[in-house]
Amino acid sequence: MKVIGIGDNVVDRYIDRRIMFPGGNSVNFAVYAKQCGVESAYLGNIADDPEGHLVKESLISLGVDVSNCPLQEGMATERCDVVLNDGDRQFVGCTYGPGVWTPFTIEEKHMEYLKGFDLIHCGCYGEMADEIHKLSGIDAMKTYDFSAEEEYRTDEYLEKVCPYIDIALFSAEAMNSDEIDAVMKKAYSLGAKKVLVTMGTKGQLLWDGEKVHKGKVKLIDAVDTMGAGDSFFTAFAIAMLRGLEYPEAFDYAAEFSAKTCLTEGAFGLGKEY
Repeated sequence: MKVIGIGDNVVDRYIDRRIMFPGGNSVNFAVYAKQCGVESAYLGNIADDPEGHLVKESLISLGVDVSNCPLQEGMATERCDVVLNDGDRQFVGCTYGPGVWTPFTIEEKHMEYLKGFDLIHCGCYGEMADEIHKLSGIDAMKTYDFSAEEEYRTDEYLEKVCPYIDIALFSAEAMNSDEIDAVMKKAYSLGAKKVLVTMGTKGQLLWDGEKVHKGKVKLIDAVDTMGAGDSFFTAFAIAMLRGLEYPEAFDYAAEFSAKTCLTEGAFGLGKEY
């Protein structure tokens, strides 16, 4: 079993401590999948700057395949600035170093490589909406993280992505029940086979076209909630790939996500900046 995250990579800079950690939705997916015991890879543009070096070296050290990610000269890594409030991470801005941030483009040379994976994960922060259709001919489970912003829930955006994916993920802490119901039904009607909505400490809902299945959160004293949502979804997707039923998949993901919250940064490996 092999899985891959395609798209974004960032560093999360804890500005009060001057420490940066490797991260990004697709990077986190690849790392968490590896921690779940699955062979994993990352594919994306990694900048030839100090932050990019941290990302790539961290992935290599954790056993994630980055063999198709040469460092890109002239590019810049996104720096997400973070503060912690009683263990709850809060984003306060983002910047870039010298160079230009450039989204990843799936080219013909990548297609044969991608055919070797059982699950392919992308997300909105990697600006993959215009790329996902290229994967339609690959026989793999495809997942997509739409995050929480309204711009990623418009009809136009959903129409670009949903026809090509098996599991759609939405973060919905700020959405009411009517908004959640609407986005689940809309994404499903456009082609997503399952729609998972996470609601922070309120748990999760999954719509499979027949009924809504409810998940739960394992509450702990969090050291750092960075990566909590990414780790939950990764573990849930891996559980689906392994053929687990919904209750077992929810339990597995909740346990895995809780452990993530006991680590600084998304998965550690911080460096002073």
